[in-house]
Amino acid sequence: MTSYRPGPVALVLGTLVALFLLMPLLAVVPVSLTPSRMLSMPSGELSLRHYRTLIEDPRWLQSILLSLRIGIVSSLISTVLALTFSLGIWMFRPRFSALLVGFVLLPMVVPPVVSALTLYFLLTSISSVSKAIGYDSWLGVALAHSVMTVPFAVVLLLVSLSQVDRRIDLAARGLGASVWERATKVIIPNIRFGLLTAALLSFVLSWEEIGVTLFITSVDAITLPRLMWMGLRDNINPAVAAISVVLILATVAVLTARGLLTRSKG
Repeated sequence: MTSYRPGPVALVLGTLVALFLLMPLLAVVPVSLTPSRMLSMPSGELSLRHYRTLIEDPRWLQSILLSLRIGIVSSLISTVLALTFSLGIWMFRPRFSALLVGFVLLPMVVPPVVSALTLYFLLTSISSVSKAIGYDSWLGVALAHSVMTVPFAVVLLLVSLSQVDRRIDLAARGLGASVWERATKVIIPNIRFGLLTAALLSFVLSWEEIGVTLFITSVDAITLPRLMWMGLRDNINPAVAAISVVLILATVAVLTARGLLTRSKG
């Protein structure tokens, strides 16, 4: 089987397109090194003062830790809910399965502002019963993020389940395995990659969520995206550019590690 190798023209064009797409990200690097207190390009002199701000200002560390906590909890909730729903659809094939799937996928098609308003009224109502999971609480934010991320996890898991041979489930059923045993010992091991991908995607979506977060938080649950938004809205803090560079480097490091791990296994 012959392998296709792109020619020099295709490589040059691909490189130019990649550089064009990366230009907005690369522009953040010099902005983060400006000595000015305003968001601007450095004029001859470079400074690390805004990176020191990330270390010295406790609000940045607190928002990062809060975003991590919310992302992990939201990912766990959405993955469990999506797995339960997807397994039920795949194993039992209910009569109105298409309608049920469409209902679960509604947050993907409904405008984010509508979802944000709905979650705002829901969490403010819950606050009258319990402030721990209501408006402007980290657990309330995690629950709201779960509502927004469950549809994406459901799509990934349904795709993974569509590639599973039903005959192995029928064989386990014929041998007397219970529903729990079929799900945990037969089906889930065959979709573990899709399950991990759904959990990771749910975490990433929760980590970067800002639209819904602006509606359901005020002064207590300040996530990292909200703090960055406040820095751009109130005083255009260049520390936002510094934390953006840190996040870019962290993403590149994770992707590089994943690539090296994949290559070593191959």
